[in-house]
Amino acid sequence: MIIRAATAADRETVVALWEAAGLTRPWNDPRADFDVALKNPTSAILLATDGDQLNGSVMVGFDGHRGWVYYLATAPERQGQGIGRLLMQAAEDWLKALGSPKIQLMIRGDNHAARGFYDAIGYELQDVVTIGKRF
Repeated sequence: MIIRAATAADRETVVALWEAAGLTRPWNDPRADFDVALKNPTSAILLATDGDQLNGSVMVGFDGHRGWVYYLATAPERQGQGIGRLLMQAAEDWLKALGSPKIQLMIRGDNHAARGFYDAIGYELQDVVTIGKRF
């Protein structure tokens, strides 16, 4: 298994993985998210591959103050094999290389499986409130 940066040619395969993993929502365009991540020098999509097989992905970005993680996905048939851990370590390393002092992510409040995963790899619940506005 290798970790590599996604290219434009990976777009449809990666979006299909995100859909299979249940990460997409009707109000977000995953193709646009993919494209923006690849165009920005402070973001990337990292892929876990084995030959031509895509086993997982994570989108990572640095806003100048903190690193962010989105779209962590493991192929459903490969879950529980350490791919998510491998990708999160790659995301942390990528952010550290840019000088990010911390990493954060958001998960839906009812996503108990994700909470358990992040707890197991050393992430802690932070006492913050997320406030937003849709345009």
